[in-house]
Amino acid sequence: MAFIVENKNGRRIIRLNTEDIINIVREYQNITCNSYSYSEIREKLNKNELYIPEDVY
Repeated sequence: MAFIVENKNGRRIIRLNTEDIINIVREYQNITCNSYSYSEIREKLNKNELYIPEDVY
């Protein structure tokens, strides 16, 4: 799961593990299936929301 890391300046970064990256790519491929142009891919992605679950410690 994604892990939000905060530094001393208050800026946040999100650390992803291998499974997170694979899930993002899989979702991208499912959404953009049968798309052949950049604009068509962007249009499909703009219509969808992707979420990464946060790992809580």
